[in-house]
Amino acid sequence: MNTAAPALTPTTRALSWCLHLLVVALLALAAGRAVTDGRPHAAATVAVAAVCGLAYAAGPLLPRIRGDRRAAAWWLAGVGAVWLVLLALSPDGVWVAFPLYFLQLHLLPRRTGLAAVAATALAAVTAFAAHQGSFSAAMAIGPALGAAVAVAVVWGYQALYRESERRSRLIEELTATRADLAEAQHTAGVLAERERLAREIHDTLAQGLSSIQLLLRAAERNLPGTPENAVRYVGQARQAAVDNLAEARRFVAALAPPALEGTTLADALERLCATTSARHRLTARFRLSGDPVLLPTAHEVALLRIAQSALANTVRHARAGAVDVTLDRLGDQVTLTVVDDGVGFDPGRLPVPDPETGGFGLAAMRARIHALGGTLTLDSAPARGTALTARLPLTPPTGTEPTDSEPTDSPTDSEARA
Repeated sequence: MNTAAPALTPTTRALSWCLHLLVVALLALAAGRAVTDGRPHAAATVAVAAVCGLAYAAGPLLPRIRGDRRAAAWWLAGVGAVWLVLLALSPDGVWVAFPLYFLQLHLLPRRTGLAAVAATALAAVTAFAAHQGSFSAAMAIGPALGAAVAVAVVWGYQALYRESERRSRLIEELTATRADLAEAQHTAGVLAERERLAREIHDTLAQGLSSIQLLLRAAERNLPGTPENAVRYVGQARQAAVDNLAEARRFVAALAPPALEGTTLADALERLCATTSARHRLTARFRLSGDPVLLPTAHEVALLRIAQSALANTVRHARAGAVDVTLDRLGDQVTLTVVDDGVGFDPGRLPVPDPETGGFGLAAMRARIHALGGTLTLDSAPARGTALTARLPLTPPTGTEPTDSEPTDSPTDSEARA
């Protein structure tokens, strides 16, 4: 009835109409009994009941009364004043006190409403006793009990309404939080996928293109003096391009590396070493130590990628004559070791990764290993060569899940293409 109070819902709107009908019925009862019983001032009672009904009807109809608590209080005071006149004319006006209780509690602040209900109950008891010419406890029970019921009902409803509003806000907050969480997960997924793509491109296509570049430079150096060597280098570059094209297609299709299809990791590493030796002035040897062990696909992909990247770095930077790749099982770990006899370097003075010069290899290796719960160590010094060791647990630790991309990497076997 008043927007100063809680907003109406279908249920509260129905209750409001019931209250309207109750007021009209009680006013009609007072007017009707005054006429049928032939009471004194019957005409005045009917007129005052009609005025009271009109004053009451103004509340639901006037927007100011519905939207302003102070205006509603003045309206309620006017209705109460007319009701007091009706109460003075007819004892049946006492029944109208009951709907007035609800109006006062609903429209007025809690303390003011409670005081208004008490005053209304007192007025009803006093007027009824005056009409009867005597007073008894029974006369006070009816209005007092009605006031108590009204207070309990209205305050109970208000408590339920506040709880409903609180839950509604909580649901809205949870919905907003879920949306934020979904957005955060989406962003994290995008970043993870970007990181995966960066690793895969570096370990496969970038290394393959680097290998092709080195082979073509070798071919260029052999022209025009030894064209047969140049042709051999060009053929190797063409084969590297074919391999990289296969890698790219597998990469796009999210399949396992071709080097691991229908074979073991040890065989793939052995072919990788053979390809590296054939394409570059470097002797790459593979050795399998200990009993062969069946590894999860994600482990095999990670170790193959690390070997490819390590051999590529050896070809490009180490100026080594030989490199040894060892796959070993030590207890509950599988270990991949890549050792060369090159010029070495100071691990504490690694260049900052740069889009032009590279330098992302070690970071990509560490990311792969750490994603599977393993460790990567690097031992090198100027003029002492380099030893890289990757260790992976045979059983991934609880809570460590390989990225979806690991088994879908795409690089080709040979790609040690520096």
